[in-house]
Amino acid sequence: MSELDPRFIQFNESVADIPLPEKFTFPFFYQPHPLAIKASEQLQQHLMHQTDWQHNFGVTQSHAPEALQSLPVIGKMFGVLVVKDAHNQLGFLAAFSGKVADQNILPYFVPPVFDMLSQDSFFKDEYEAVNTLSHQLTVLQSDPNLASLTENLKLLMLKAEQEIAQFRQQMIENRKTRKTKRSSLTNLTEDEQKTLPIELSRQSVQDKHQLNSIKASWEHKCGLVQQQLDALTNQIDSIKQQRKQVSNTLQHKLFAQYRFLNIRGESRDLTHIFKDAPNQQPPAAAGECAAPKLLQYAFQQQFTPITMAEFWWGESPKSEIKQHKNYYPACHGKCRPILGHMLDGMNVDENPLLNNPAEGVELPILYQDPYIVIVNKPANFLSVPGKNITDSVYSRMKQRFPNATGPLIVHRLDMSTSGLMVIALSKEVNKHLVQQFIARTVTKRYIAKIDGEVTEDSGTISLPLRVDLDDRPKQLVCDEHGKHAETFWQKVTTKSGKSLLHLYPKTGRTHQLRVHCAHHQGLNMPILGDDLYGKTEQRLHLHAQLLSITHPHTNVAMTFEVNADFE
Repeated sequence: MSELDPRFIQFNESVADIPLPEKFTFPFFYQPHPLAIKASEQLQQHLMHQTDWQHNFGVTQSHAPEALQSLPVIGKMFGVLVVKDAHNQLGFLAAFSGKVADQNILPYFVPPVFDMLSQDSFFKDEYEAVNTLSHQLTVLQSDPNLASLTENLKLLMLKAEQEIAQFRQQMIENRKTRKTKRSSLTNLTEDEQKTLPIELSRQSVQDKHQLNSIKASWEHKCGLVQQQLDALTNQIDSIKQQRKQVSNTLQHKLFAQYRFLNIRGESRDLTHIFKDAPNQQPPAAAGECAAPKLLQYAFQQQFTPITMAEFWWGESPKSEIKQHKNYYPACHGKCRPILGHMLDGMNVDENPLLNNPAEGVELPILYQDPYIVIVNKPANFLSVPGKNITDSVYSRMKQRFPNATGPLIVHRLDMSTSGLMVIALSKEVNKHLVQQFIARTVTKRYIAKIDGEVTEDSGTISLPLRVDLDDRPKQLVCDEHGKHAETFWQKVTTKSGKSLLHLYPKTGRTHQLRVHCAHHQGLNMPILGDDLYGKTEQRLHLHAQLLSITHPHTNVAMTFEVNADFE
């Protein structure tokens, strides 16, 4: 480390033979520069050997005390930023996302943009006020009188409903009796013919009065209980509202403290940065990731940023997929708006996602008739137009078949996935084929090369999936909000630490096969070349190899098969 700045870390071996990058890292899609890899490896050695603090990442650490094993296992994202100091000396900064060892300031690492845990921070006192209100709320909500009154009111209302319904039925019977008596007036004396209708009308009025009396009696009984219940619920609602106001005030006060610089020296807080976001509200923990911490410190200390990388250290979270030591791009939900401001004015690598990897690539047609077309979509080729790239299977088919009607696309493959797709050349054919997919009468078989040796011959993976709201388009495993997703798999071969599998998706969720392979509750082995859930390579080794459908015109079963270039 530098004597002038202990957070400026010098490389422990020469990096003079590594040329500097021409541009700074585009943080949302990158291959780590060799300098960033050197810095990351040095940081990882520090994590293995340091004894200043204790945190159980779920990996073996040198000199780790036994007490470490009793701590909860929590993996973390770390980042490095290679910089030059004022003397043109090359070194790097290190940071972690969130907190480590229940602290946000540790030796070796840059500090947070705002230290909410410091002794003189307003956050502790004001957050304690929120906790006090939360405790009061918990006490009130657990009051046995609340449950008792609620149940009592339900019971009274049920009894009221039953008694009123029973009396209404009695009124119907009484009405029938009176009607019968009115129909027999001709058999009565003249006086009886005069007095009977009066008596019957009196009985009708009496029934109505009695019904109203029954209703009023129950309303009174229920009202007394409702008043007691309202006294409790109003108090609960009042504290909820008070807590919401205090929490919102604290949140906006925090947003104002998180101010981010860029290379021009321009400073913006979270509220300003996220004003154009979909809900105009910064997500939870915005600004606590490693990347903005690193850049903020570099700008504050007049360091020149050279290149950056972030990697995961430790056990994967339960819902996400993070591989130990793997490099990952910055998240979209929290970091994209912040880094968009912080990198403004810097010479940054172009966004590779804006380039069309399918330019000049042919889209092979395997079968064609007046009703359907079967294509073999190459890897890194869009199924439908994206936000920035219009070239796709859809646009190619629209150009090839200008007289076709309907949406053309019946089903999709991920951009990274290659393989068979069926195209409908009319609305009617499209509807017919879509119904086959909905009814799951279509057979789809994928082939995938897995980064690991699968020991079993076959199995079924059932893990519910939902989108990661903070990092689209990634998916999370979520038992609460996820949609059912099921995959059957069979091993084909295993060789040299890799496995070739057949995958049969019973459902068609986004990234289903990729997540089911990579997640620790699935195969715990990512598909080779998976840049989202594994390690980036030239291509994702996932291919839609076989497709069986019923022809929408002839009703004849048809099967198409094409091998992948990695088999």
